[in-house]
Amino acid sequence: MARDTEAATRQCLVSRESLPADRLVRFVLAPDGGVVPDLKRVLPGRGVWVSATRDAIAEAERKRLFARGFRQAVTAGPGLADQVDRLLERDALQALSLARKAGLLVTGFTKVESALMRGGVMALITASDAAPDGVRKMRAVVLRRYGSLSAVPGIGIFASDQIDLALGLTNVIHAALLAGRASDAAVERAEKLARFRAKDATDGFDGNATAGSAAPQD
Repeated sequence: MARDTEAATRQCLVSRESLPADRLVRFVLAPDGGVVPDLKRVLPGRGVWVSATRDAIAEAERKRLFARGFRQAVTAGPGLADQVDRLLERDALQALSLARKAGLLVTGFTKVESALMRGGVMALITASDAAPDGVRKMRAVVLRRYGSLSAVPGIGIFASDQIDLALGLTNVIHAALLAGRASDAAVERAEKLARFRAKDATDGFDGNATAGSAAPQD
């Protein structure tokens, strides 16, 4: 059992802490000496690990720690943290797409409201540019059904156009993930992206959206 625990932890190049592998990002070297993020942890070669936060990866870049970790000259120019951010965001949005294909995602205020009333909603998705009035109405539905907003996790880190593109739909402001394995993956990846950005995954579901930049409600 100890062997399994050891295999699941790695040392962060920046903090030197031993952390669960899923809380770190693995990096490998390309043939040209460039540092490459390996989010799925499958690329060959020796890897070094950094806490999965923008600040930690930016610090590793700034202090040139990758050369020390790989014990050779490397190319890790500015922008590595941005690259990881894009990859995490892509994975999170792809997970939403897979949940929809699995029949575990419903969209539109009325359908989401009905799903909440039936029960079995694992998480709510609210576009970060949702109109404040729409957010308040959805919050009211959750409160009416469960008595507490914390009863159903909210994901509010994606803009409506990002959700539209991921789902192949238009004007998606409200959506709900229904219980199932694909939804588990979608929530996990959204939370990982939020941690990377040092944000709460529920950002955008607090009723503080700006009316001037709000997307029309579906």
